[in-house]
Amino acid sequence: MIKAVIFDFDGLILDTETHDYEVLQEIFQEHGSDLPMSVWGKVIGTAAGFKPFHYLEEQIQKKLDHEELTKMRQERFVKRMENEKARPGVEAYLSAAKELGLKVGLASSSDYKWVSQHLKHLGLYDDFECIRTADDVEEVKPNPELYLQTAECLGVKPEECMAFEDSVNGSTAAKRAGMKCVIVPNQVTKTLLFEHFDHRLESMAEMELEQLIEKLSGQRRN
Repeated sequence: MIKAVIFDFDGLILDTETHDYEVLQEIFQEHGSDLPMSVWGKVIGTAAGFKPFHYLEEQIQKKLDHEELTKMRQERFVKRMENEKARPGVEAYLSAAKELGLKVGLASSSDYKWVSQHLKHLGLYDDFECIRTADDVEEVKPNPELYLQTAECLGVKPEECMAFEDSVNGSTAAKRAGMKCVIVPNQVTKTLLFEHFDHRLESMAEMELEQLIEKLSGQRRN
């Protein structure tokens, strides 16, 4: 029986990932190069230590001003995010979870400052009973620890949780934790190969939460 829903943040609630990738791609192309999804996709939803501008230097065989490029990346990203809203269906799912008496948590590989400031800007911060981020664990996704900690914080067993994810690393973490996992890929991650999940939605607006829970409650665990 599902007693809790746990959401990822970046790319799932707020599509920071598409904008970040598109900004980097712009910068790469301005330098006559390209940032393939086969490379970038591996670091989405985790902390891989990948340095895009070092990679760019390797591709063009030329030294670059990393400080200047980082500043450019940040400025362009902030401008793109100014009017960004929660992805379709997110607010409806949060409201439905409350109406259904479900506990609501968030598990993110980003740090707490990043997650909390965006949630507050969206007006969604108070919808979560528990938030666990990179600040709380030694290893982020695909390690399952973030999900296990969130379930413990909510007072439920992992198998009583349904996780929502948009990345391969995130869905792997959720399944390793023993949870049901619904993937809702964004513009960037929809091209990636997902292997560990129970159901796929193009958008949370596609199916009501109660209907989704009923559907997955009748499935055997993958």
